[in-house]
Amino acid sequence: MTSRPSGTEGYGETAGERVKQYESLAFADVHRHMLHLFPTTPSRVIDIGAGTGRDAAAFAELGHAVTAVEPTPELLAEARRLHRQSAIAWIDDSLPDLDRVHALGERYDLVMLTAVWMHLDQAQRERAMARVAPLVRPGGLMALSLRHGPVPVGRRMFDVTAVETRALAQCHGLETIFESQGAALLGGPNVWWDRLAFRAQR
Repeated sequence: MTSRPSGTEGYGETAGERVKQYESLAFADVHRHMLHLFPTTPSRVIDIGAGTGRDAAAFAELGHAVTAVEPTPELLAEARRLHRQSAIAWIDDSLPDLDRVHALGERYDLVMLTAVWMHLDQAQRERAMARVAPLVRPGGLMALSLRHGPVPVGRRMFDVTAVETRALAQCHGLETIFESQGAALLGGPNVWWDRLAFRAQR
């Protein structure tokens, strides 16, 4: 039996529930705090930890060239099924190393890390930032969200601070240009999110 990448525990086993949950939320609602930062002309977008493909499909519908990265086979299969009409390049790859992504040799105008960073332990976060930052083209944007609150049963999550994340990004040439905190759309009153955006130095 092949082991799952660390951080994906609990997702494949509940893929059906994740589809209902994630696809019930509109892209514009999930990212309402950062929509004004996203490119408005056709750009290259990579969604790392794409889940059911909701966001990847939304970016594709806006005319962007989208690469969607998802390490959980069950979610990747659901994403392909749900969004088969969208022009998306699907990749089975995982943080922190993203070897298959790096093999493409591409850089992106927008790198999305929605609800994935808190699945990595400290050593993995340090490795991941060193691998993700070079994917952002000079002047490009990285958008990242951090979940706080009770950890669902069967999941692997860490309470990662915005302070740590900003400092780690800065070490890799990413300047913080936006930060907000707010309640979660799902998960109950004790769950909240940090939302951060970083600009790659030109």
